[in-house]
Amino acid sequence: MTDKLPQSIKVLIIDEIHPSIFPMLQGINVDADYRPAIKPEEVREALQGFDGLVVRSKMRITAETLALADRLRFVARAGAGVDNIDVKALEERGIALLAANEGNSQAVGEFTLGLLLSLLRGVSRSHSQVQRKVWLREENRGEELGGKSVGIIGFGNMGQSFARVLAGFGCRLLAYDRFAPGKVASPVARVSLEELQAQADVVSLHIPYIKENLRFADDAFFRAFSKPVWFLNTSRGDVVDQQALVGHLKAGSIKGAALDVLENEKLATLTAPQLQDFDYLSAAPNVILTPHIAGWTHESYVKINEVLVGKIKQLLHS
Repeated sequence: MTDKLPQSIKVLIIDEIHPSIFPMLQGINVDADYRPAIKPEEVREALQGFDGLVVRSKMRITAETLALADRLRFVARAGAGVDNIDVKALEERGIALLAANEGNSQAVGEFTLGLLLSLLRGVSRSHSQVQRKVWLREENRGEELGGKSVGIIGFGNMGQSFARVLAGFGCRLLAYDRFAPGKVASPVARVSLEELQAQADVVSLHIPYIKENLRFADDAFFRAFSKPVWFLNTSRGDVVDQQALVGHLKAGSIKGAALDVLENEKLATLTAPQLQDFDYLSAAPNVILTPHIAGWTHESYVKINEVLVGKIKQLLHS
């Protein structure tokens, strides 16, 4: 079998993407039609005659979106998470779904570690104080990561990456994955959720947004921890009951939180209850908020393309 297909394959790209993808696609004899400015309502008709669709997070891909796609063989998500794609609709049409979760896993692991260290040592808070010419040392005495039990919930590409970057800190690593527990291997200890909640000093979420995970971290979840914990979420905002999180921060059962994602990231559209919670989180000295950038590096921008094109090549030659 040759590296190239006998005839050209046409792919529609509807989101902004790193330009490295074009020579990569050309190398496997795939022609790209790049339309990042296309409106979501125009995609349905535009898909006619295309073998593939490459999307980031511009729009939700539904059965209606695919209704006129007469040749579509695959939808490729240039990034991690496929919560904007109707997986069932693709399955019913026999259209393959490809994702590049591996492409930004190193970025997410490193960023989550950075958030954790910043929380433990009050980096964000003390930086803000010094900017205001406030110099407080004893008040900013922090905690060390070494010796702590870190609970990782979800042990796919992102959870595994976080575990790898933690390896040199002398902490105990616990992981719970209800869908693929076999992924957890030494030196990480495979535990039940209850065991993790009984032992963890730190808990970090690395789970996808699917129906079963909606508000996974709710009031009962936080109440089940045996001691106050540091909480991190770099997965999806919808997996956390934000109101419950705020309640436990106020009560002290959560020592601090770092959130790269929120339940509603369109801040201009916050409901009154969401705004109240956001105002608390944004003002709390033990909370760090970042704008969904855990996987957002210059390197991952290219790696995502490499992973995605590799999967497209494998699919087309299978």
